[in-house]
Amino acid sequence: MKHSPKKSLGQNFLSDPDFVRACIDAIQPKADDLTVEIGPGLGALTKPLTAILKHLHAVELDRDIIAWMHTHYAADRITIHHSDALKFDFAALSKDSDANLRVVGNLPYNISTPILFHLLEQSRKIVDMHFMLQKEVVERMVAQPSTPEYGRLSVMLQYRLHMEYLFTVPADAFDPAPKVESAFVRAIPYATLPCPAHDEQLFAKIVVAAFGQRRKTLRNTLKTWMTDPDFSTLQIDPQLRAENLGVAEFVAIANHLA
Repeated sequence: MKHSPKKSLGQNFLSDPDFVRACIDAIQPKADDLTVEIGPGLGALTKPLTAILKHLHAVELDRDIIAWMHTHYAADRITIHHSDALKFDFAALSKDSDANLRVVGNLPYNISTPILFHLLEQSRKIVDMHFMLQKEVVERMVAQPSTPEYGRLSVMLQYRLHMEYLFTVPADAFDPAPKVESAFVRAIPYATLPCPAHDEQLFAKIVVAAFGQRRKTLRNTLKTWMTDPDFSTLQIDPQLRAENLGVAEFVAIANHLA
């Protein structure tokens, strides 16, 4: 197919067969898996997935790509959902099935973080996720406290997901080549949260406030909620910054306030 990538949709198509193979090896699809691919593009992952899976769901926004897919894939092997991934109800795919959902995709860089948060809301129905993302985003996803990459994204994702940085993918593995490197990441929702928050909305607000001004201390960023005696009770130094706290400590603050 002669398809001009659309900048408005953040299209960069994976084209290197070695990295396609590495992605499939990491996913390890099984025939009966309930799987959805976000942004199948020109089928780099779709083709090997449909060769193994009995059926694949695909979420695609580009009408031209959908038209092409209808001519290349049998309807009984793939269901194509014409939708914006940010609005798609992924959990609905497993409502009529006991099987949990597997999600894969080469995510558009320009909306990758919103998609991750959208999937986070539906993670109870998801067994695992494998994504190609901008390397910088993956580094933030897996970052540990007291590192430059650690931030709100790290805390909110790690609260609900176990994550693994799998491998780096150079720009020339894509067509067109993006200006940045990419990375392939695995995210597995916890069956039981390691540190459950009593009020998850409050937890999220605390994290947003704490990282709102990264260079300020917790005493300043959380002054609306926390006093020095509160910090003392939790044995957290108010002179620390948000980047110094782990997920468990943010949960402890939220649970103390709840």
